[in-house]
Amino acid sequence: MAVNAETFLKVLDALQEPLQKNGFAQQADENGSLVTVGEAEAAAVFSGEKGALKIRYAGERTEVYAADDTDALESGAKRIVVSLLPANADEKDVRYVIGEISETLDARYSTVTKVVKKQNAKAPQTVSKAAVKNGSFYDPNTLASKLCLVFPELRPIYKENIATYGEFLSEQFFEEYGTPRILEAIKENRPQTMKKLFQILNEIYEDGTNDTQSLIAVTILGALDNDQVLLARCVDYMSETMAPPVIEVNKFLATSAGKKAKEKMKNPPPYKPKKKKKQGFLSQMMAGGGGMAPPAI
Repeated sequence: MAVNAETFLKVLDALQEPLQKNGFAQQADENGSLVTVGEAEAAAVFSGEKGALKIRYAGERTEVYAADDTDALESGAKRIVVSLLPANADEKDVRYVIGEISETLDARYSTVTKVVKKQNAKAPQTVSKAAVKNGSFYDPNTLASKLCLVFPELRPIYKENIATYGEFLSEQFFEEYGTPRILEAIKENRPQTMKKLFQILNEIYEDGTNDTQSLIAVTILGALDNDQVLLARCVDYMSETMAPPVIEVNKFLATSAGKKAKEKMKNPPPYKPKKKKKQGFLSQMMAGGGGMAPPAI
């Protein structure tokens, strides 16, 4: 498949600011070209005091590789971003890729971002791919933040959720806003959107905390209500890890027991504190430390 150089140049042009902000300048290749364009791929190299980056576009994917210097880009580079970018990408697709790469650059290289996070303890931190490789797990906040790249209209709602509650309340965000928007996208069944959506859901589910996996399988995809048409659409995009539990959740929620459980989740009973168990006479005496000793044997 021939590479769409025009689309790639749009991405590079928009990334100039975040790259420069993080200390990277574009480097020319051996022929003096800032962008190397071939039949099957296009690439550009950036370097600075923090290392070197190679941004590559091939096979409808944009990838970013990082290394200590430009020489190491060919042998010891580490891929830090991979994002779908179709050959017939529209403006929304391009913005999505730009947003994902920009966020990764800021999280990995920006000293400003790190200072802000320390000063504002209430600002939730997303979990990076690098952190996951080192043993961390994706959380609901990271899921929401990444989904805002696919559905930019959710970003203000996400920020308002944090501002209102002082922390991110995932159930409130997804039940009221995130899940309805995701269901809408599944019903629209636009291939480009579905690819991006499930790329995120698959990745986060694979290395997510238990509550994050539950959020995806029950709160979000469990809302498909065992609709076989919608489920079939999703199965085409779901990973082998995520598909079985999602199907089982939908089957269960369609049963009478599942419907009751679902209704209970929507309308939980009022909290009643457990009554303290009264101590028996013997226990009271033993706790008091005096007056009664155990019988001699």
